[in-house]
Amino acid sequence: MGEIAERELFEVLEPPVQRIPFVFNSPHSGRSYPQSFLDQSRLDALSIRRSEDHYVDELFQNATFLGAPMLLAHFPRAFLDVNREPYELDPRMFDGPLPPHANISSMRVAGGLGTIPRLVAENMEIYRGRFPVEDALTRIETIYKPYHATLRKLIARTHVQFGLSVLIDCHSMPGNVHLPGSAQRPDFIIGDRYGTSAAGELSRAAVDLLQQLGYSVVRNKPYAGGFITEHYGRPTRGLHALQIEINRALYVDEATLVRKPGFGALVADLTTFIGSLARHVEDYGAYLPLAAE
Repeated sequence: MGEIAERELFEVLEPPVQRIPFVFNSPHSGRSYPQSFLDQSRLDALSIRRSEDHYVDELFQNATFLGAPMLLAHFPRAFLDVNREPYELDPRMFDGPLPPHANISSMRVAGGLGTIPRLVAENMEIYRGRFPVEDALTRIETIYKPYHATLRKLIARTHVQFGLSVLIDCHSMPGNVHLPGSAQRPDFIIGDRYGTSAAGELSRAAVDLLQQLGYSVVRNKPYAGGFITEHYGRPTRGLHALQIEINRALYVDEATLVRKPGFGALVADLTTFIGSLARHVEDYGAYLPLAAE
């Protein structure tokens, strides 16, 4: 873990009282880089940040004021990606054998984007060379597993209190992302694993509410949701999970990582969106435990 103290690995921002059946999660906005990790890397201090969901935790910061807890990572995605299976690992990265239960053949591992990533965006190699497999397994045991245990606890607590839970998994995407076969570059993508991680009515409401705020919004293309959305979304049990991807061109200069002047306006719009979606769930929540589309 290097210089990241245990208490600083991640944190839960709690409202005084949870008033809405939502849990917000920002797994990729961490920007606390251990010096030992930087020493292992061949990248400069700016390039290594290309995998971050820049400032997404700040964009959704008002969720707690509206009555929902928010889990956010301080460790960076380039160090450990909790939106993967726990052991999606590339054996070419490590000295020493991986455990037999490691998934070494997933598409994400092949793409360099496993639990311990090999690449940051634009196919830039992170590490100078191989490093001990014990290092990778320690990250999984001491960060990945406690992170997911915390997320499960928040979701379970919310489900018990309200009879349903809506997980909003918060991400950003590069400004040049466009729809397959199209030049359209959406402002937002709502992912529900093609209707399997959340009730269709909830997904449609999220799309509609963002469109009413003037944004271009699509559903599931090209991002339908990752491991977290797939793993925690069980709509037939009243456990709903949506992934939200925000186009970084809306709020940050991707070359300098400086926030754009419209950053505050986007925070305000997302606050409006959260409140409106919460009211939708309050009005129609009785339908949400039904089977997804």
